[in-house]
Amino acid sequence: MSARRLLLALLVGGALVAAAETPQPYLASVPLPDLTRILPPPPAPGSPRNIADRALFRQTRALEGSKRWQIATRDVTDDRFTTFACAIGMQLDAKTVPATLRVFALAGGGAMVDRVKQGYATRRPYLTDDAPICEPKTAHLASNGDYPSGHTTNGWSTALLLAELMPERATEILARGRSYGESRYICGSHSASAVEAGFMAG
Repeated sequence: MSARRLLLALLVGGALVAAAETPQPYLASVPLPDLTRILPPPPAPGSPRNIADRALFRQTRALEGSKRWQIATRDVTDDRFTTFACAIGMQLDAKTVPATLRVFALAGGGAMVDRVKQGYATRRPYLTDDAPICEPKTAHLASNGDYPSGHTTNGWSTALLLAELMPERATEILARGRSYGESRYICGSHSASAVEAGFMAG
């Protein structure tokens, strides 16, 4: 066998081993809960709740540039350990707590949430009321439905897990989990209704 073919065989073999060792999410091999039967539907356009959502979106645009706006901006991209560092009283990372990080990786609810987002295809608030939001208005963001909020779902499920691991810090952790979800409508990327549904999904 030539050196080139040997190298190719090693690369393919290594990729197959890596794929076999890739951890699968906890719910990957079981039927996913149907969130469309658990969550209430998003508010209908023109309904009292939809009107309230739009009013809150317009009101929270006044927070642009404030400290709370800056927190909401960081909450878009910060990793879980950075987000909850103050609440848990320490800064963790993948090197110090690899097992905890593995639990987070396996516990994601993205597949459940995405199914609902695609089913309802609810417009994000800034697409109806054009105003600044705290993150880039990308084509991906616009095409990814408003309801429910995936950020809120992941943030709240993270808070629940951390509160179980550190019950002595549960109050601080859950309060931070709530504010993390609220960052989504403060940012303007989601409606308040989508955030509430995200908490339920989490």
